[in-house]
Amino acid sequence: MKKTIFAISMIAGIGVAASAVPAAAQNVHRQQVRQEQRIRRGEMTGRLTPAEARRLQFLEARVRRTEMRMRMRSGGRLTYAERRRLEAMVRRDNAAIYRLKHNRRRY
Repeated sequence: MKKTIFAISMIAGIGVAASAVPAAAQNVHRQQVRQEQRIRRGEMTGRLTPAEARRLQFLEARVRRTEMRMRMRSGGRLTYAERRRLEAMVRRDNAAIYRLKHNRRRY
């Protein structure tokens, strides 16, 4: 009985610890997914020209590459400063999406 209770508590503890680690990094990922959707929607509706959409997709890929590089250097984790830097990049890209979607260019 004690072994069963111990095993259940260990599994629960591991699940809590595992879910707490990526939560901080999920903000960046969630924002990137939303921005990719906004780019696709803008391209489908004609609010973004194909060139503008390519440019924005390049910016999104740059954030993904930077995050991957940061994670490789630090063993899969992001430091507080790295996370802040990524969030700043995502915010800049968000502003670029807004600016290009509202510049009155149509194709």
